[in-house]
Amino acid sequence: MLSLASSVNGRVSGKPWKAQKSATVRSHLPNGVKAKSFAARMEQVKKAHAIKKLQQELSDEKQAEKDRRREITLERRKAAEEKERLEEDKARMGARKTARLRRKQGLTKKISH
Repeated sequence: MLSLASSVNGRVSGKPWKAQKSATVRSHLPNGVKAKSFAARMEQVKKAHAIKKLQQELSDEKQAEKDRRREITLERRKAAEEKERLEEDKARMGARKTARLRRKQGLTKKISH
């Protein structure tokens, strides 16, 4: 006779693709699975927090540098716009002055062409 048990331990599931379920609550896990102590876990959490803090500081420095460069660029752009505006005003004043002189001389736009 053939034995119905397919393994030494007894009956085996015919669904090998199904993962074995394990306890989700830590206190229900077997000792072999929960090898880490509370202190070791807390140490790991501390390290993770330290790494996260360092990453945050680095990203803050990077953002500050980016903001500083952006501010410098904006200041330069404002200065250039102001300079251009002053030059336009200067040119406009020059045109007004020449128009006044032409009127004084009796020249109009039609004649001065």
